[in-house]
Amino acid sequence: MATLEGMARDLGSSHHPVTDWSDERRKEALRSTRLGHNWIHFGGLRRSLVRIGFALVAVMILCSQYWAHDVGPERERLATTQPQIHHIYDATDPANRDTAVVDLVGLGNLNASRTARSLPALSGIGQVWAVQYDNDGIDTAVISRIITTYAQSLGIDQIVLIGHSMGGIIALEVATHIVENTDVRLRAVILDCTPMNLHAVRAHSRSAGEDLLRWMGWLPGARESRGLRLFVETAARKNRFVLTDDEAHPVLDPGAFVTTVRGVLRQKIFNPNSASNGLIQSQFRTIVASGATDDLAAIDDAADDRPFPAIVFMRPDFGTDDPVVDVDYSQELLFEETGGPKGRLFVVRMTSTGHANPMQQPEAYNAAIHNEVAPYLQQLEIEESGTAAAGAAIQASAPPG
Repeated sequence: MATLEGMARDLGSSHHPVTDWSDERRKEALRSTRLGHNWIHFGGLRRSLVRIGFALVAVMILCSQYWAHDVGPERERLATTQPQIHHIYDATDPANRDTAVVDLVGLGNLNASRTARSLPALSGIGQVWAVQYDNDGIDTAVISRIITTYAQSLGIDQIVLIGHSMGGIIALEVATHIVENTDVRLRAVILDCTPMNLHAVRAHSRSAGEDLLRWMGWLPGARESRGLRLFVETAARKNRFVLTDDEAHPVLDPGAFVTTVRGVLRQKIFNPNSASNGLIQSQFRTIVASGATDDLAAIDDAADDRPFPAIVFMRPDFGTDDPVVDVDYSQELLFEETGGPKGRLFVVRMTSTGHANPMQQPEAYNAAIHNEVAPYLQQLEIEESGTAAAGAAIQASAPPG
């Protein structure tokens, strides 16, 4: 009892009883004990600078972790990559073993092997090869050298290039290098829904690529960052998890969001065959700087006495079936450069296809190649052989000069 009475006396004699609480005293106590409370001159400015310093330290720690665990390992991996050629099919007819059909894929893709495997009908034209890009970027001169060196090592003297979507732009650049710098004959370039310039890319697809280029331009390490790739790829699929309610307000579907993120992680982030940010940037810049029509003119100028290669344009039957490229516009540009009565343009329309999707519609693509593309190239070969034979006969029968 004495102890309780003593405690009561102590509380009662306290200068500030518990019930005597003041917010002003609390603030004064905080001010009198905070960092730099005894700074007389420029105290507010000095305290602000200290706070900024602490914030910068935290940012630097985050940046170092970002660089060490996200950018660094990917940069080291990309430094070891290089373009490669993969042999997919032998020629069905032994007579066509002197021809190689080289497959090049489009934006966001690294290796054309799976696409080429879905097109066994190409083996009716010649051997089928697939190009795997350097995951750090695209150099069409290097790709052309690898193709021609491999062809010459196997005794192949004719090349057919097939490019899907943006891969067609790369195919035309590679074709220019082959015609200008080698003796290998370029027999044809097959363009699958290829945009002949940036205006042929539909607006929503064009803006997505431009957004990626802006990210690459100002964020350090963006070419290698898998975190940024996850964000960009997920945002590009927002229509899968952002819904609208009855009043047109956006609503997030958590289940669909998780499913989308998992899909991006599986297909784009942890997939070793997925194109890197740097490769996608390089691919899109190729579209932006596309000189496809200039490449066609350069091929024509460099061909000299060799026949101008055939240009085959594969597209859906209706232009609206391609959601990415305005194939009608691309076809018009191609006709202006290579069409006409004496032109070498051959347009193949396919039913039930979309944008450069041979793996999704292999039956339609293989039927078109087998029934239209291969016979067309064979007919051109026969005509050229006949023309060459006739020319030789005329030269042989001419009186000596």
